[in-house]
Amino acid sequence: MEQQKKSLDLDIFKRVIALAKPYKLLFFLSLLLAVILAPVSILKPYLINVMVDDYIFEYDLQGMTTMAIILVAVLMSESFFKYLFMLFSALLGQSVIRDLRVRVFKHLTSLRLSYFDRTPIGRSTTRTINDVETINQIFSQGVLTIIADILGITAVLAIMFYTSWQLTLVILTTLPVLMLGSYIFKEKVKKAFQRVRNQISIMNSFLQERISGIQVVQVFNAENQERDKFRDINRAYTSANLNSILYYAIFFPFVEIVSAASLGLLVWYGAKGVLDGQVTIGVLIAFPLYINMLFRPIRMLADRFNTLQMGLVAADRVFNVLDHSEFIPNEGSLKPKSLKGDLEFDKVHFSYDGENDILKGVSFKIDAGQTMAIVGSTGSGKTTIINLVNRFYDIQKGKISIDGEDIKDFELSALRSRIALVLQDVFLFGGSIYENISLRDPKISREEIRKAAEIIGADKIINQLPGEYEFMVTERGSNLSLGQRQLISFVRALVFKPDILILDEATSSVDTDTESIIQHAIEKLIKKRTSIIIAHRLSTIQHADKVLALKKGEVVEYGKQEELLANSNGYYRQLYDKQFIPEVVG
Repeated sequence: MEQQKKSLDLDIFKRVIALAKPYKLLFFLSLLLAVILAPVSILKPYLINVMVDDYIFEYDLQGMTTMAIILVAVLMSESFFKYLFMLFSALLGQSVIRDLRVRVFKHLTSLRLSYFDRTPIGRSTTRTINDVETINQIFSQGVLTIIADILGITAVLAIMFYTSWQLTLVILTTLPVLMLGSYIFKEKVKKAFQRVRNQISIMNSFLQERISGIQVVQVFNAENQERDKFRDINRAYTSANLNSILYYAIFFPFVEIVSAASLGLLVWYGAKGVLDGQVTIGVLIAFPLYINMLFRPIRMLADRFNTLQMGLVAADRVFNVLDHSEFIPNEGSLKPKSLKGDLEFDKVHFSYDGENDILKGVSFKIDAGQTMAIVGSTGSGKTTIINLVNRFYDIQKGKISIDGEDIKDFELSALRSRIALVLQDVFLFGGSIYENISLRDPKISREEIRKAAEIIGADKIINQLPGEYEFMVTERGSNLSLGQRQLISFVRALVFKPDILILDEATSSVDTDTESIIQHAIEKLIKKRTSIIIAHRLSTIQHADKVLALKKGEVVEYGKQEELLANSNGYYRQLYDKQFIPEVVG
């Protein structure tokens, strides 16, 4: 099991390093600087050793001056190389995660809707932001810094043994204690950081859901319950952070104690060596500097390895998202610039979970330019049909054709570009009305938007807003009424010039006065294009050429509206009577 985990970590590490492939120059420059810094950093104590033994005690003022100049030059060179190392490694990390964020976002927007049906939005947000940012630390504080530290430790040990192997061995007697403490620290902090990452994901998911559903929370007076839940989540997150801080608070003083013990052994043995003439004063002065240069990176290495490990954990989560192959297969080659609009379902079976069929052998045909209304109770499969027309999901059995061609033979973006969908719950983004209609598509001009709004009848309402088309819509369109949002969505559908239009209960959430305006807009929209209208209010589908009545995923009736109404015992007639007969009796 442990062997498999190490193999998995190695595979993830290779994938992370491969992300830096476009930035090979930065990567190798950083490595080169790490190699240069190792010998340069140890020159300072060595030069002090030489200065004390060969010049100060020899009263050589000119030599002392020369050595001081060299020491200053080494200090400046080391600072310069450290600056470049930090700059290049940080630039490498930021470049990698910039590309990775774009890649993750592009991947997420290409996944099937079924992925989002079962994956909390907060989790995807955490993967795209927090986890990707953690991967940056692999480059800026992880692998490159570890290499630099290891090279530095190797160089320090080499110069220490060269200067005095006896003193070096005495100092290294404390090293096993330090290594054991570092290992325990690394393992403890690793578990603590994993808890922190998990708690961040839980908190992001909770906040995203509650803030998005704040109206429901307030309507049902659930603020106190949700605050209590958040308090518990926040406490768990704080506890995870405090655990990691506790380990740091123990480990760093422990390292200082071990370092002080090494220094004590150095003074004890070194002073004896000076008295016996085996150790020079310069060596005794230089060795405390060597001890600091040795113990500081060893202390930091444990933290660096944790940083690397946490980066690999985050990378594993991000790669799990990238490895999701829940795409709608896009193997079609048909890219028509326009569609006639003939649409046919032939014995279509569909299930969201692969077990429970939502549609059971549904068949119907709409000729180009016709309008078909879909009616039925909640859960009958109405919305599922429009999801399948757009290929948000793929069917298990049967066939869906447009203009005689299987929709799987169409290139996905080409297919969807010819279909417009207006949902009951209109989603508007933060930005101007112009941006919400065009979706920032540069090919759509302001003049086209104004013309489309005039055709729909939405221009009068938009022109009443402050700034008109430049009116800034707040998140999800909360500063607009339901009717205003719906009309904007109609204009958005029209400017993309679709050949097939789908309206999903577009008037179910608006008042009667607004419904008459929207009904006019619908009539303009469906003119000369194939249209599917789903509506609870049967008054909105009076102009439909055909009506499809669904019940529990099966077609119970299909035909012209007057034919279905003529059947007094029919399913559609029952729905019709429920809505209109009470009004007549009253």
